[in-house]
Amino acid sequence: MKLKNIIQATLIGVTTLVVTICTVLIYAGPAYATASKTDVCSGVGLTADGRGCKDVTSGGPTAHSVVKTIVNILSIIAGIIAVIFIIIGGIKYITSSGEANNIKAAKDTIMYAIVGLIVVALAQVIVRFVLNKVTESPATTSTTSTTPNQFVYNNILKY
Repeated sequence: MKLKNIIQATLIGVTTLVVTICTVLIYAGPAYATASKTDVCSGVGLTADGRGCKDVTSGGPTAHSVVKTIVNILSIIAGIIAVIFIIIGGIKYITSSGEANNIKAAKDTIMYAIVGLIVVALAQVIVRFVLNKVTESPATTSTTSTTPNQFVYNNILKY
């Protein structure tokens, strides 16, 4: 019985993921800025070329920025899916008609969605920490002690 619920939840999750991705790809449109391209690029310390902003110090995106972008996109997708599952669990709970099995299934759906959100948040923190440590140059590594608040800001929140 437990395996059946896991398989059902997995199928619902995969279906929701596919539908969400397809919806985003179909309805995503370009965003327009009111400022000129030169103003926008100079605001973030880059120079404007014919197609967009260009980093003068490096020729292209770094591994750090690519991984960061991928993690952010996956976190957004996982967050959307988790919210959808929380809504599905709420609907199941409302329509359970007091049956114990249906109530338990609804509560499990909500609980697994919340656990999924927590896992995604922790994964993002871990990836940011590892990226900061891997891409940190030896010159910026200091031997002075920092407070826990400074450590969290410097290694996790400073994005």
